[in-house]
Amino acid sequence: MLGKSKPATTASTVENQTAKIGTIIGPGAVFKGDITAPEAIRIDGTLTGNCDCKGNLILGTEGQIKGNIKAQNVILSGKVVGDVAASGKLELLSTGKLSGNITARSLVIDEDAFFDGRCAMVTNHSAALEFEDDEPEKDEKEEAKTESKPGPDKY
Repeated sequence: MLGKSKPATTASTVENQTAKIGTIIGPGAVFKGDITAPEAIRIDGTLTGNCDCKGNLILGTEGQIKGNIKAQNVILSGKVVGDVAASGKLELLSTGKLSGNITARSLVIDEDAFFDGRCAMVTNHSAALEFEDDEPEKDEKEEAKTESKPGPDKY
């Protein structure tokens, strides 16, 4: 009984993930221009333009994107020339090639993947603000030292 219910759960999970994909650019299809979608996008063709997705972006093995990507989670198996910003997780699989900068909360790069660019790991907005607040305090202390010294303009 346990063995029979397990494949049914797996099948329903696959169906749910397929149902969540709102936009598909199929193999051989070419899309020129920016694309914005409220749900997940799967690209197996070619996209020349920026991609802004509120859900997940999946780039198939034959997929290509020439432009910037912004999505919640990104899985790259194809080729991307442009910057990628993932508010969650970015996975660069072994067949994936990325020439551009990465901004992500979590990053996974498989062994044979190609990546050429810079990476910035972001945890949350408040942590970034705390880091920025530390620097001005040092500047204020240095300014206080400078102001306390009498100079030629003080007399």
